[in-house]
Amino acid sequence: MTNAIPDAVLDFIDVGEGQSARRIAVRRRAGQQSGQGPGLVWLGGFKSDMQGSKAVALDDWARAQGRAVVRFDYSGHGESGGDFADGTIGRWLEESVAVVERFCDGPQVLIGSSMGGWMALLLAREIGKRQEKPQAKASLAGLVLIAPAPDFTEELMWKNFSPAVKQEIETKGVWMRPSDYGDGSPYPITRKLIEEGRNHLLLGSAIDLGCPVRLLQGAQDPDVPWQHAFALTHRLPADDVVLTMIQDGDHRLSRPQDIARILAAVAEIE
Repeated sequence: MTNAIPDAVLDFIDVGEGQSARRIAVRRRAGQQSGQGPGLVWLGGFKSDMQGSKAVALDDWARAQGRAVVRFDYSGHGESGGDFADGTIGRWLEESVAVVERFCDGPQVLIGSSMGGWMALLLAREIGKRQEKPQAKASLAGLVLIAPAPDFTEELMWKNFSPAVKQEIETKGVWMRPSDYGDGSPYPITRKLIEEGRNHLLLGSAIDLGCPVRLLQGAQDPDVPWQHAFALTHRLPADDVVLTMIQDGDHRLSRPQDIARILAAVAEIE
């Protein structure tokens, strides 16, 4: 007789104080029993949420495997509170750290998509810093990065913006960027997002995480070019880092065959 697999639980936690306080939505599932492998943490992309196809597929797979899994929405995204226009990399990182500290115990695999890849790298560094603290519960088992976009505010946005767009951001504090995703509505790129993002840039030096890293990148990705994934691999240690290039893959990497590759990469990390 097998143990019943627990249902996912919807929780909310408060992060920040005063005017910066926001309520973060978290969906979590406990592992069926010990010995099933590391816990899983999903880190979504810019303007994405935890009910996207890849996040739900990961949750379904974790349920079948009896694995613990946590997914959540950054402030201004999905079911969480807060205004998207107030978001910055540091603000979303603070929320990511709070979720892991509250809900994760033992080794974790961080799975980050697009901006979530940057967040996973930053979160991995924060988990490493906390390892020596007696209250630290979570440790790092590995990373799976899907079309990872570290430093995107600088490398993929600011450096590619036209002089007119840069001037609008600098003078008005915001530019409404057209979108091909979601309902197609333009979304705000704020001066605060660009400037605060410079505090978290990673590609200028080595990124030594001390754990396995798996990267999956679509060669036809119009948003995060494959050269960006190559630049990231050059900053990671050579041992146990694998980059899988999907020749016909786009940015979403959400086709059944893409999701199968993602789950296979997750399963590799023990």
